[in-house]
Amino acid sequence: MLETLRNIWKVKDLRNRMAYTIGVLLVVLVGCQLPVPGLDHVAISDYFKNSLGDSFSLMNSFTGGSFENMSILALNVTPYITASIIMQLLTIAIPALEEMHRDGEEGRKKMNTITRYITVALGILEGLGTSIGFGRGGYMYEYNAFNVALMVMILTCGGVFVMWLGECITEKGIGNGISIILLINIVSRMPGDFYGLYQKFVQGKSIGGAVIAAVVIVAVVVVTVVLVCLFNQAERRIPVQYAKKMAGRKMIGGQSTYIPIKVSTANVIPIIFAASLMEFPSILSNFFSADDSGTWGKVLRVLSQSNWCDPNHPVRSIGLIVYLVLIVLFAFFYTSIMFNPIEVANNMKKSGGFVPGIRPGKPTAEYMNTILNYVIFIGAIGLCIVAIIPIFFSGVFKANVSFGGTSIIIVVGVILETIKQIESRMLVRHYKGFLND
Repeated sequence: MLETLRNIWKVKDLRNRMAYTIGVLLVVLVGCQLPVPGLDHVAISDYFKNSLGDSFSLMNSFTGGSFENMSILALNVTPYITASIIMQLLTIAIPALEEMHRDGEEGRKKMNTITRYITVALGILEGLGTSIGFGRGGYMYEYNAFNVALMVMILTCGGVFVMWLGECITEKGIGNGISIILLINIVSRMPGDFYGLYQKFVQGKSIGGAVIAAVVIVAVVVVTVVLVCLFNQAERRIPVQYAKKMAGRKMIGGQSTYIPIKVSTANVIPIIFAASLMEFPSILSNFFSADDSGTWGKVLRVLSQSNWCDPNHPVRSIGLIVYLVLIVLFAFFYTSIMFNPIEVANNMKKSGGFVPGIRPGKPTAEYMNTILNYVIFIGAIGLCIVAIIPIFFSGVFKANVSFGGTSIIIVVGVILETIKQIESRMLVRHYKGFLND
């Protein structure tokens, strides 16, 4: 990996792409600091920290803190990410989209266009909900139709602008643009989080206590990253043998290959779905000024991550159990719609392929489905372990940070994928040089 990073600066094309990517990311970071006019930003920041707790922690992490600061790029990549997930789900549910998905490059362009339209629509809805919520809460200096429309336009244009910058990085820079922007948003908040941990557990402590605290913090981060890397790279390979065929006077085929099934097939999607579902009641309660006392208030406290693993209130950790169950369920759900064993088995049968020891057709589909369920369960358990580590330390030791298991999975995944793309570009360059010679 280090060798790949060093080689970037030796190749002119990669060097130019890297410089372009850095330039675009600087534009994003500057945009995250420009406030939306007409809002009481100090009051909004205090409201997020004191009233909402971690209801918006995931979104705030994805936006690099711009949502908490309510900058012109407050929505950032969230509308596009949501639109992409919606398109993936609709592709399975709507036959026309599924056929479009199979049309190659032309179909991919059409689906990207639809995703852009959905992004704009989501940006308008999110901007409208945010502006009305702030207006009713008294965080807008003048709450009227013009200021609401202006704020909706600014937030929507900001989300679309970030989407466009991401596409520019994909075309002229290095890696997937939206993923790179999401990466820099998460990483940009990590220095502040580590400094907060330093102030809480290291600064002012005795030498022995400070060393132990620092070692524990580093060890937890390293172990989490290692676990994410292991689950990200792990896969179950199903062997496939293709029968020999007579073509003219020659026998062709007969090669052996395999079907890789990644342990983290659904990646971070189950955690995002589960976290969003757990936070939804709290968001509704804050936007509509619902009464948080009584039974409803107890339910909200159980659903809030900030109350989980609290030794003083162990009953509230019931929400953590619900959260982990949702992660497992969403892992099975998302993988089931993205990987169809029956379709794969039928395609293998048409191509003359078979799994050694398993009859083609339905038996192969049943065998692959059994393997898939086993792999999904292992991956879901891995997601639960990674997700629970920061929650445990936050609840027991009050080590509050903006990045959690979700953010670390995204950061590691994006870095590994970007490194692979860089290596692929360098390999293509070597082949071109060989052919030109």
